Amino acid sequence: MTSARDWRGLLFVAPFLLLYSVILIFPLLRGVWLSFNQVDLFGDGHFVGLGNYARLLNDPIFGTSLINTFEVTLMIVPALTIIALGLAMALNRGSRNAAIFRGIFFSSAVLSVTIVTLIWRFVLAPDAGLLGELWKAFGWQPLPFLSDENLVLPALAITTIWWSVGFPMLLFLAGLQQIPGDMYEAAALDNASRWTTFSRITLPSLRRTVVLVVMLQTAAQLQLFGQSQLLTAGGPSGASRTAVLFLFETAFGRWELGYASAAAELLFLIILAVTITQYWATGRATAAQGGR
Repeated sequence: MTSARDWRGLLFVAPFLLLYSVILIFPLLRGVWLSFNQVDLFGDGHFVGLGNYARLLNDPIFGTSLINTFEVTLMIVPALTIIALGLAMALNRGSRNAAIFRGIFFSSAVLSVTIVTLIWRFVLAPDAGLLGELWKAFGWQPLPFLSDENLVLPALAITTIWWSVGFPMLLFLAGLQQIPGDMYEAAALDNASRWTTFSRITLPSLRRTVVLVVMLQTAAQLQLFGQSQLLTAGGPSGASRTAVLFLFETAFGRWELGYASAAAELLFLIILAVTITQYWATGRATAAQGGR
């Protein structure tokens, strides 16, 4: 009877397992196999072992794309986390106005990357863009955000923060609403300042949510692609070429599928290592605080 029940359970999950394998597991294994081969879109290719990986380690363009990816991630994740937490605290009210503003700030998250880049191209363009006209109104010279090597990554970061702030804001709102109200009442009775209430009650209660937001956003921004491709095409001079844009250009511009697959596997290992390190570090910090 138990065996038959187990088989029935497997039959129920079989469609999902089949779809999961076709969409995720098979492409993952296929990508690993391709990374050990020199292959293009039209041929079978031949086995080169670790040749693609050795070539990547000596490829300055790939190295620069990784540096750009890490730089823009460091620009985005801390700022996005702080802004989302601030918005959540400001809008953690039951009023109608708070609900309207929550909808406004979340609305950008439902836009496609194409719409987002079109909006910000209009905003950032120095000749007829919104910021350019504002700069001219004050008598200043418009800044070439999309054509200056020192400004293009901050421009991508601003665009991404505006686009991505809605989801982490909702996560923080959910976390704030789980904090018991009597803790704040006790703090008010003790005449605790706002900073003391935030640092002793709010932030410790949101520790797991902060870790979740940071991990999710780090993994997401290390895969940043659409903004770089559509807003700047990786320019100027590769200053905004991210790792995923490098994969796209290699696979569909030069048709080097094996080489692009090797880069994808390296990026996957980097994201996995960064995520595990974040989880391990925050777990140790939590354990140390709990042991005090």
